[in-house]
Amino acid sequence: MTTPSLGRYGAYLLVQDYETRSLASRVKGLEDSGYGTVWIAGNAPGDLTIPESFLAETESIAVGTAIVNVWAEEADGVAASFHRIDARYPGRFVLGVGIGHREMSGDVYQKPFPTLTKYVDRLLELGVPGDQIILAALRSKVLALSKNKTAGALPYFTTVEHTKKARSALGSDRTLAVVQIVATGDDRPTNRSAALEHSSFYLGLQNYVSNLQENGFPDLRVGDEPSDELLQALIPLDGIDSSLERIREHVAAGADHVAIMPLPTANDPFPALELFAARLRA
Repeated sequence: MTTPSLGRYGAYLLVQDYETRSLASRVKGLEDSGYGTVWIAGNAPGDLTIPESFLAETESIAVGTAIVNVWAEEADGVAASFHRIDARYPGRFVLGVGIGHREMSGDVYQKPFPTLTKYVDRLLELGVPGDQIILAALRSKVLALSKNKTAGALPYFTTVEHTKKARSALGSDRTLAVVQIVATGDDRPTNRSAALEHSSFYLGLQNYVSNLQENGFPDLRVGDEPSDELLQALIPLDGIDSSLERIREHVAAGADHVAIMPLPTANDPFPALELFAARLRA
């Protein structure tokens, strides 16, 4: 088995929208729009029924989790779910796995890197192909694990500078799929407000802050309000044209695939995703 073709662009859909926005019944439209992959963002349940429902509604598009959280889902159950899906839809599913956050995992949280390594090793032992696993990798140790044991990396809340470093760390033969958050309105203050609201949660988490410290923002501290420079580096604030340019910058920096996540997340993402698909085709 080889890594499923992700295509150049993907759609990033929130797991909490699965039922409220009837995602499975609408995902065929994203395939028809030209997206190569649909990602289920957030902590996807380990039974993998959500990606399975997406695969059932589509014909060729890849589907991935972004992510299955190692603290929430036992590797043995996830492996069994993987084999069920891969038997029905061979070569179309990518198992995105991540370590989650100390701040949200409470007492179960242990040393993250050994825990993630053990989890990946167990998946491999249970027959999940490494080239159908992708890791939510930010920093050097997990990027190395991504390179050595899986198909590659799926970093989130990162900058073009990080994409350059991740490409170098992974080498040329591993997949680098990055997530670009986009604001699609024309009004910069409105976009800034949406970006600020979205970013405040992630800037309260040490792993994201530590990564940004290593990629151009050394003075950033957990809980800081982001500067306009940081916000702009993470989320283009001037609308769709600047967002399209940022996507191109990630590709130029070495990304194989860019998953698009529209803001505000309270809105229905499909109109924005369809708009981006049309512009990217053009």
